[in-house]
Amino acid sequence: MVRRESEANSSERPCNNLLRRLSAGDFALIAPHLALEEARPNDLLYNPGDDVEIVHFPCGPSLASYLVANEDGRDVETILVGREGAVGGIVSQGYLPAYTRIMVKFGGSFARLHVSKLDAAKAKSSTLSNVFSRYADCMLAQIFQSTACNAIHSIEQRTAKWIISAMERTDGADVVPLTHEQLATLLGVGRSYTSRVMQTFKAEGILETRRGSILVRNREALQTRACLCNESVKNHFDEVLRGVYPTEESHAAVG
Repeated sequence: MVRRESEANSSERPCNNLLRRLSAGDFALIAPHLALEEARPNDLLYNPGDDVEIVHFPCGPSLASYLVANEDGRDVETILVGREGAVGGIVSQGYLPAYTRIMVKFGGSFARLHVSKLDAAKAKSSTLSNVFSRYADCMLAQIFQSTACNAIHSIEQRTAKWIISAMERTDGADVVPLTHEQLATLLGVGRSYTSRVMQTFKAEGILETRRGSILVRNREALQTRACLCNESVKNHFDEVLRGVYPTEESHAAVG
């Protein structure tokens, strides 16, 4: 990552919905310690076993992903995290080794906060601590839903779901910077399976593939092909942390 010499402040918060969910007083506790940086796709944030010392907040269209290594050498992505959340040391205290690999999926701005500074702020404010605990619950819901989705839904349904999820967590644009290889990793299948599904979607006029990206032509049709897992996660976010999961309204507010 490339560090930018800039800090957040209470009047101009980073474009991260979780940070913007904090009250003015709670944000003031961490604002002096936030630093913005630029990240490139595939930048590594953590490897399994690394000390988790920094919380990373994706901003705007930036995305991070959790990858679990398997015995055959493949990494399988479990969840995506965009501006609705953060990765690394959100609720735990003390020594915290990373369990998964965490990488930057879509490049852009990230806000960094040292875990010790976050812990100190949570010790001063129960409301700040509560927001991050609620977010951890939402992240756990994503993991549960992803596990169920992988077990019962078709590759076509999961492909549509991942594309929609990526669109929602970035800026809502119709162009998603995902390759066939990246989609295969998200799905945990071989590239040939993903390519066949993409060819079907192209033939139906739902999307087009470009070099390093996907152009969605018919979002409604794509939504009908997707399972309801993403909707379940959004509903849980809405109940636990209303306003944090990206919506068309929140895209307009930060655009």
